Amino acid sequence: MENYFRIGVITTTHGLKGEVKVYPTTEDPSRFERLETCYLKERSGYRPLTIDGCKYFKNQVILHFKEIPDIDAAVLLKQRELYVDREHAIPLGEGEYYLADIIGIDVYDEEGNRLGVMEDYLETGANDNYQILQDNGKRFMVPAVDQFILSVDVENMKMVIRVIPGMLDS
Repeated sequence: MENYFRIGVITTTHGLKGEVKVYPTTEDPSRFERLETCYLKERSGYRPLTIDGCKYFKNQVILHFKEIPDIDAAVLLKQRELYVDREHAIPLGEGEYYLADIIGIDVYDEEGNRLGVMEDYLETGANDNYQILQDNGKRFMVPAVDQFILSVDVENMKMVIRVIPGMLDS
């Protein structure tokens, strides 16, 4: 299971005092106000950054980190991803799961035939869509709605979907 979840992408700097603009990739952008720490993804792992300022501008969050004193340090963060650890992730409700936890999960049809693995997901306005990579290298999409996603067992890495005519041909 993933221990870190992406919550935003730093798009650019803001001002001269080390602030950065962040495009939020979380369902609740106001969560940045409550966070004390987030993590910058680096090649060697995740570096903690202490949030000591948060405000909003249009569809972005403007953050200041204790460890980033000025624009020279902030410019190095452009296009970098911010994460939160599992402990500080948004709590799940009954039957919910983190999307990051189902990447790589085995996908089966109702008859128990293995179709492939969950490779990626696309967030759209209406509903998410799961991209399944078949063993033959082809891909198909499944709408992430109860009509098609029959069960998800994160612990056993198994998803069961309803296949309709033409779905596997995409």
